[in-house]
Amino acid sequence: MGMQLEGSAMTIAPDTTQGSAEWPELQQRRRAIVVVDVVESVRLMQANEADVIDRWRRFVHAVRTEVLPVHGGRLVKSLGDGLLLEFESVQAAVTSSFELQRRVAPINLDRVGDAAIRLRIGVHVSEVVQDELDIYGAGVNLAARITTLAGPSEIVVSAEVRDELVDGLDAELEDLGECFVKHLSEPVRVFRIGARDAILTAAPDEPTRAPTELRPTVAVIPFRAAADDPTAQAMGDTLTEEVIAGLSVATELNVISRLSTLPFRDRNAGLSEIASRLGAGYVVSGSIVLAGERIRVSVEVAEVATGSVLWADALRGHARDVFEPEQQLVGEVVAGVARSVVSNEVRRASAQPLATLRSYSLMLGAITLMHRSTRTDFDRARAMLEHLVERERGHARPHAWLANWHALRVTQGQPGATSEDTARALDHARRALARDPGSSLALAIDGVLQMNLLKDFAAAGRQFDAALQANPNEALAWLFKGVMHAFQGAGQAAHEAATRALALSPLDPMRHYYDSLAATAALGAGQYERAEWLALRSLRANRQHPSTYRALAIAQSMQGHREAASISVRGLLELTPSYRVRDFKQLSGFSAGPYKDLFAEALASAGLPD
Repeated sequence: MGMQLEGSAMTIAPDTTQGSAEWPELQQRRRAIVVVDVVESVRLMQANEADVIDRWRRFVHAVRTEVLPVHGGRLVKSLGDGLLLEFESVQAAVTSSFELQRRVAPINLDRVGDAAIRLRIGVHVSEVVQDELDIYGAGVNLAARITTLAGPSEIVVSAEVRDELVDGLDAELEDLGECFVKHLSEPVRVFRIGARDAILTAAPDEPTRAPTELRPTVAVIPFRAAADDPTAQAMGDTLTEEVIAGLSVATELNVISRLSTLPFRDRNAGLSEIASRLGAGYVVSGSIVLAGERIRVSVEVAEVATGSVLWADALRGHARDVFEPEQQLVGEVVAGVARSVVSNEVRRASAQPLATLRSYSLMLGAITLMHRSTRTDFDRARAMLEHLVERERGHARPHAWLANWHALRVTQGQPGATSEDTARALDHARRALARDPGSSLALAIDGVLQMNLLKDFAAAGRQFDAALQANPNEALAWLFKGVMHAFQGAGQAAHEAATRALALSPLDPMRHYYDSLAATAALGAGQYERAEWLALRSLRANRQHPSTYRALAIAQSMQGHREAASISVRGLLELTPSYRVRDFKQLSGFSAGPYKDLFAEALASAGLPD
């Protein structure tokens, strides 16, 4: 590492003994920090100093005049073997980092091997103190430390940066786990990123026709605030969720999940890009204007194939209409969209949104943290959900997700998990259904509890069917149903249900969770190559799920890939050192099905202790 930034971690205070004009004004802002380092710069300089200096100067000039102006970045420091850059947004920082790696190629023409200049780049986002000359703070130092974890021509980002990226849309992400760096006592979670579509682009045995392809697919892009108004934008997000919930009740429509369309809110994506990413034939978009207690919603429906607008309208109402149980304003949007896509009017539901915007934000945050699987984030998710349960006593969703939290604690083997967690999971599921017996989410989660905790597949199947009757596009119900079929040895049904779940959530933040469970479903279908592919894709996004390593090891062992399976078992034991073959036989859902002994032997042959 040529660039040293340890001195940047302190905030400079003005020297009051001198005139204040001597010191630039300090400001505190949240910035994405990019550190660029030339690999083995000392060796390059010793080999041909003049040539390296010339090439580096041309590169820096291109960065200053062609890259940074386009992406709104600032060159803070330029040293002989590194750069320190800052950006207002994570997306701009990451896009620029890819551009920097591409810009190296022209300066390496006719210079191969050891003579080529190669960059490693680290990206972090945090609050920094800045003036016109420099930026200061611990975040700057951490960005420099993260850079040391990158190999030649690689880009590594912090977990904070990863949280603002969409896997497969902004970049391809690979979880490197928790890594120790110099001068920090605790490890940092980091991810290696590559240009989107660069990794695992084709799945083996990918079906040419998804089960939902014969139905028109609708994607509702989050409604934007017409002005820079956080309250209006939060209300627009809530309106988007309720429109999707209403459309999802129709069996005639395939509706992409709200979390999958969320990444397009702040992007000026065209119909073709949205269609290619989400597989949508129709795109719903709009804007929202909040003026006091009144609200104006502009909405349009476009057909992807022709680019034509099928329906557009401007609807007005009271702001509280978004949150009232009758949801008159939401109903008008749902009815207009449905009439423009199908001949029959769509029956809509009366889902009850959380009463306040703050609760809505807490709900999304808790769901995301729950599935990141680090101990700190997992425990924080529980605290957030328990807070919501107390605040929103009449709503089903906080109880349903808290039930899922306790179930995950048991099935993932989280430290401290006990039979009390099983009891609490079942209790919260009961409370959720008592508040909303028709909640597809609550029914799906209650079904997975019956399957994973009580091994009652008949009861689980009834709950999954009830969830899908209430909402045919409940992705989690399809996912859990696919796993249940796998446990029972119904291979084709397992494959179809899991494929349906993946099709409904192509850009979901929990895609690694969907991939992990879909890998289990593929095992039950005897599709071991596909199971391996799905498990590997899941691990690239999150290496903290023990069940993913189990599915991967089984898939590799069943294909005769003993060495790879052994490596996967070692990964499993790093997360759960006490896990044994007997635990698989007793705790896994396969323990009640025809694959119990077959898959247990596969794990044993891969090196899992008895």
